[in-house]
Amino acid sequence: MTDKIGGFASRFRKQILVAFDILVLTLCYLAPWVLINSRASYTQYSSLLVASCFLFVCCFEIVYVLMGMYDSLWRYAEVVEFFRLCTASALAIVMFVASSLLIFRGTSGQVPISVYFLSAMFASAVTMYSRLVYRMYRNVKLGQKGGNKARRTLLIGAGDAASTLLHEQFKKPSPDMNIICCVDDAPEKQGRYIMGIQILGTTDDIPEIVEQCEIESILLAIPTMDEENKRRVLSICNKTKCNVKILPDIVKMITDGKDLASRIRDVRVEDLLGREEIHLSGQITDFLKGKRVMVTGGGGSIGSELCRQIASCQPSQLIVVDIYENSAYAIQQELRRKYGDSLSLQVQIASVRDAAKMDVLFEHYRPEIVFHAAAHKHVPLMEDGPEEAIKNNVFGTYNVARSAHRYGAERFVLISTDKAVNPTNVMGASKRLCEMVVQAMAQRSKTRFAAVRFGNVLGSNGSVIPLFKEQIACGGPVTVTHPDIVRYFMTISEAVSLVLEAGFMATGGEIFVLDMGKPMRILDLAENLIKLSGFIPYRDIEIKFTGLRPGEKLYEELLMDEEGLQKTSNRKIYIGAPINLDNELFFHQLSDLKELAGNNESSRLVQKLLEVVPTFHHNTN
Repeated sequence: MTDKIGGFASRFRKQILVAFDILVLTLCYLAPWVLINSRASYTQYSSLLVASCFLFVCCFEIVYVLMGMYDSLWRYAEVVEFFRLCTASALAIVMFVASSLLIFRGTSGQVPISVYFLSAMFASAVTMYSRLVYRMYRNVKLGQKGGNKARRTLLIGAGDAASTLLHEQFKKPSPDMNIICCVDDAPEKQGRYIMGIQILGTTDDIPEIVEQCEIESILLAIPTMDEENKRRVLSICNKTKCNVKILPDIVKMITDGKDLASRIRDVRVEDLLGREEIHLSGQITDFLKGKRVMVTGGGGSIGSELCRQIASCQPSQLIVVDIYENSAYAIQQELRRKYGDSLSLQVQIASVRDAAKMDVLFEHYRPEIVFHAAAHKHVPLMEDGPEEAIKNNVFGTYNVARSAHRYGAERFVLISTDKAVNPTNVMGASKRLCEMVVQAMAQRSKTRFAAVRFGNVLGSNGSVIPLFKEQIACGGPVTVTHPDIVRYFMTISEAVSLVLEAGFMATGGEIFVLDMGKPMRILDLAENLIKLSGFIPYRDIEIKFTGLRPGEKLYEELLMDEEGLQKTSNRKIYIGAPINLDNELFFHQLSDLKELAGNNESSRLVQKLLEVVPTFHHNTN
């Protein structure tokens, strides 16, 4: 029955509105006659009353129709619609007064002046308020659709973005979001309202407000918030059990042409780092444009991102080298889809351990810039097979570096790690040896050799994030080695952008150190990831401490004591001064290491590592 009534109302909507306005206008015109009845009787003005009332209603309806007042959807009425209604009412009154003075001049009676004034006021007010009441009713009714499915939502921010979102919610309510209240750190906004939503406190009050108002979801609606404050606010939100989402930059939303609600996204782990987004500068683009660039380990997480950003700089040729064909094929297809024939792309399946194959590739392609990202990175696996770390990391680096020198590459950039600083494991010691190879080669070559050292990158192969996600998907437990273990993190795209800039800065022999920001507890990362996945740590998903693994330490360092630190033009890149090496002795030691690794003499190899790398203190736990 309700559906039939609704269908009838929708079909004859315009006729119903006209009939409603005729009734309202008639009552608005008759009301003043009732008010002035003490001075004049209805019998005296009966004929004038009927005629003038008909004229009054006709004037309003004619103007309303001509101004399209029945073509608007009043459930979505904006300020401009109410302004049009006021204008239409004013024109209708002018038309009525002019018509009545002309038509009723010389008749037995005239319309009292008070009727002109009062009927105009009543008609304008009642027609406007009737539409306003209808809009409010529709908003409340639509807001209730979906009932209990809509999450009770707390809005962070009471600025332009929040106002736009609330405005959009009134016009087109989301079935998943019921905004209950708001918080904002501006003192002047406390206790006030925005679009009918009360501002109950500041961001520090979020946990209390969540509990008091039974909030289920939190929406951060301050797109311009700096990264440090975003990290602070998200940390407060993570103290609650709420699902947290972020409203993106409203300018990007307008550019994309999408409505605001559709751009709301889940909080990502990257948001919790509080790191600013980095874009390639013009000088880096110019540095790579038109150059032949080789990336070893180009199918890995760091290597593939290097390929993406280098490809965007229009190199004359991009040579991707990787031993793992699946990942090499994946980045090849991705770049071909994006750039087509505009990018000269060569993908070679080869191992950096194969010195002869490296020479063949360098002789054929003659790369001008080399980014060496190929390496074994898993600490526990390298503890079990130290000879593989030496074969692949140390001598793989040496093979590529020697080919770069032999075939005249302009620059060679090694991707290093914070684990190379005062290493306590074989993998870290092998990467420190790689840095020493680079510095040794810089002393005997015209090629500009340099290394770039940074910590963990979120989402990279071998990082904790994919492991945690897999464990959460399986229902737990999430394994953390130690409750106090701390690591530095940055995003892959940020790390690669800084690597490219460091490569541009290189003059030879530098170890560039990237500013990793503040260290983050792995336990906090695990708890945040569980919350972002919609679960409650320790209740829905257990966190289990497994103990430090062989060679693992609680705190990673980024700079060796003897290296010092120099600032660069980029506040996120520092330079460690080159260490003086006895090249003849160093390369003799490399020969010994190569022999031990080739014979798979693990124990003797570790002992030799302790000798060659003075800062290596093997931690076997």
